[in-house]
Amino acid sequence: MKVNELVGQWKANAGEPRTDETYEVRLPLYDAAKVAALCDLFPGLTQERIITDLLAAALDELASSFSYEPGNEVAAYDEEGDPMYADAGLTPRFQALAKEYAEKLKAGERIDQRDPARG
Repeated sequence: MKVNELVGQWKANAGEPRTDETYEVRLPLYDAAKVAALCDLFPGLTQERIITDLLAAALDELASSFSYEPGNEVAAYDEEGDPMYADAGLTPRFQALAKEYAEKLKAGERIDQRDPARG
């Protein structure tokens, strides 16, 4: 989802499943004021929902900004028969890790990023 799609979604008040995991953040003063202003503009939404949706949109935008880095593995061939190389950049690793963590969350496991054993 893109940030510019949020207002339409908020007007429709759509929702999706949420994890049981909670995250505590301390917002900069002016960002907290902006969230409060959005709550006034969209009274059916909570601060949590607004922050959650903004974070989701920012994460999607960040992931789409990762640049393609051609690897050594040929993933396919284009219509002219030229090889198309698999992405060796951040995108495939990010997607694999996100999928792994999503499965853990679905299974009810906690994810503690502060664990020094993570390496």
